[in-house]
Amino acid sequence: MFRQLGEEGLLSSDIFIDKRTQMEEKIAAGQYFCMIYQRTDMADIERQMYEKDPDSIYIAVDGPRNADGDPHTLPGTGINGWTVTLISKNCEHPDLAIRLMSYLMSEEGQKLTALGIEGENYYIEDGRAVLTEETQELLFGNYPEYLKEVGANDAYWMLQDNRMQEEWKPLEIPPIRQMEEWALPYTSLTNQYDVNFTPGSDADAAYQKITAIHGEMLPKLLLASSEEEFEELWEQYVRRREESGLSIVLKESTRQMNELKERLGIS
Repeated sequence: MFRQLGEEGLLSSDIFIDKRTQMEEKIAAGQYFCMIYQRTDMADIERQMYEKDPDSIYIAVDGPRNADGDPHTLPGTGINGWTVTLISKNCEHPDLAIRLMSYLMSEEGQKLTALGIEGENYYIEDGRAVLTEETQELLFGNYPEYLKEVGANDAYWMLQDNRMQEEWKPLEIPPIRQMEEWALPYTSLTNQYDVNFTPGSDADAAYQKITAIHGEMLPKLLLASSEEEFEELWEQYVRRREESGLSIVLKESTRQMNELKERLGIS
């Protein structure tokens, strides 16, 4: 399907070369007709666009489905985390570092990093935070200055507890809330597939090779000028993955998956 879009001239060549900065500039300028993209990475731009013109924003829509029309499957939060926050073995006062991290994970710490200072940047009304007018203007109108002056909105997201924040954070502006609500029916438990390969292992080496092949072949597949060329490239892609140790990756992935299913109580 995507190959056909390319053949019809509907895939811009920029998608293969643009860095994040260029993408953000084009998002802000409304240059993308359609994107397959994570909403959290465009939320700040969405806020700024909404502030300037509420009618010029991006919304989530149903994307392509498989031949059977099955609903989308979106992964929820994983069990392995995302980034790693740690205390160096050379830390002079590890006890103080632990106290700081513990504070940031507390409700008071979460409110500080998400909202700023109560009474100055926000107040509580009916159990939910309401940003002051000045803070809202800064947040939506000049985000870099907001980060400099307030430093909240989870700018320091390394110790972020989304579940806790959901209880009292302000409701998002309509376009961002629309994206959040659109995803809810499609969010599924996929933690049993959160596998990791030990660095230097056979599975890791094979996985790195296969990932490199994917990066090389994907543009070629998308830009194939005909169905016949696509099929030839696809056969090459499949063969190269198998030759690079796909069976090793699948065997180790299956072992970890079964172990995770047992830990999670999934039959």
